[in-house]
Amino acid sequence: MLAEELLELVARTTRQKCESQVLEVKAAHVDCPKRLYDTLSSFSNQDSGGVLLFGLDETQDFKIVGVYDLQSLQKKVTEQCKQMEPPVRAVFTIAEIEGLAVCAAEIPAIDLSERPCYYKGAGRVKGSYVRVGDADLPMTDYELYSYEAFRKHLHDDERPIERAALDTLHQDAIQRYVLDRRLERPGFGRLSEEQQLEMLNITRGGVPTLAAVLNFGLYPQGYLPQLFISAVVVPGTEIGDVAEDDAARFLDNKRIEGTIAEMTEEALAFCKRNMKTRTVVDPFTGRRTDRTEYPIHALREAILNALIHRDYSPYTEGTSVQLAFFADRLEVHSPGSLYGRTTVEQLGHARPDRRNPALAVMAEILTDAENRYSGIPTIRREMAAYGLPEPVFENRRSEFVVILYNGSTAKQPAAKEPEEAADLLEFCSTPRSRGEIAAFLGVKTISYAISRYVNPLLKAGTLKMTLPDRPGSPRQKYYRA
Repeated sequence: MLAEELLELVARTTRQKCESQVLEVKAAHVDCPKRLYDTLSSFSNQDSGGVLLFGLDETQDFKIVGVYDLQSLQKKVTEQCKQMEPPVRAVFTIAEIEGLAVCAAEIPAIDLSERPCYYKGAGRVKGSYVRVGDADLPMTDYELYSYEAFRKHLHDDERPIERAALDTLHQDAIQRYVLDRRLERPGFGRLSEEQQLEMLNITRGGVPTLAAVLNFGLYPQGYLPQLFISAVVVPGTEIGDVAEDDAARFLDNKRIEGTIAEMTEEALAFCKRNMKTRTVVDPFTGRRTDRTEYPIHALREAILNALIHRDYSPYTEGTSVQLAFFADRLEVHSPGSLYGRTTVEQLGHARPDRRNPALAVMAEILTDAENRYSGIPTIRREMAAYGLPEPVFENRRSEFVVILYNGSTAKQPAAKEPEEAADLLEFCSTPRSRGEIAAFLGVKTISYAISRYVNPLLKAGTLKMTLPDRPGSPRQKYYRA
């Protein structure tokens, strides 16, 4: 950060009077804050990193109060950075405003393979934090495990389900599946039957895997009762809204069970039953066709993605996939946040890390799912073909959500006003990172800020990327064309 950029950051912060996902304000006019460990951890554990801004007092309405001693402050902050594991290497910038010194400490993100960054004095479990809006919150057991699973290449879809047995699986389906692999790879047929089942991830030590139970099980929920789809139709725009005539909270409510293939088909049937359908007449041919409220292919991809790519670890095993119809939208909730290095911005543009490779391969064959990263592009393309708003993808702390809007005016994200778009373009006269843009807009979720405000400007050509060949790069910045 240059001194000019620091002055601009101070001016913006005093004007907006708030912290953000990537900004923490500390007074430091008397001494160095004693415990920065939580913020050092949370900034290090997010892809955008963050900035500690010293010299403004939040309790005095973000008044500039200056720093007590620049050299001492930098030394003490560095000492706290050394107490982190792995150590944090802050980058300092100083400036002066009306005779008062201010200082910024940029905290870079650490590589995903090294996360979580935590305070050594508290230990990994209690010393790891995550940034949520302008707050530093302790990491959950699931968040800690997700880093470990990625680092150690743990795949929960391959873990054995001890209560299950081979005779509780659909034998004909397994035989057809194995036979197809023999035909594709003649050498594979020379292995013993036990070896074939192990190599195909159907068993581990002779015990059926989670992937096998969910794809071939006669009744998977007998062993994994919470791995189902909870489907509801809400008579309004929020959970809790009730119907005007009989005060019903749900117009339809169904627990959908079975294998992945069976749940997908039953979920689609639920959608078709609850979607509005209108007849469209071609003005040239007079041909009449039925058009559903949402494109069927988009729904199928959203449901399959939720079932195949959800987190199946013990930490989320008690949570079902959720399918919810609202008056203005359809939401598909998948337990577990995005896996590995994948970001929302990369979805459909880059090859993602695979959380459940064994389950995905089986489902590709048994459900005709495309295990080739085409699900998200299909959803986008189908929604566009229907003339509906772009789908929204949200990566939350413990779930991934796909939101499809039906084009009604009930409740959709407000469009950016022309003057606001002009303000954003003016802000991007200097290349800005995702975090900086979200902070400027006052939006807590970076992915939402990019999808809702930045992407339309990119499509219009009024905003450009500094790394156009790497749209998902954590070093990506955006500038006015």
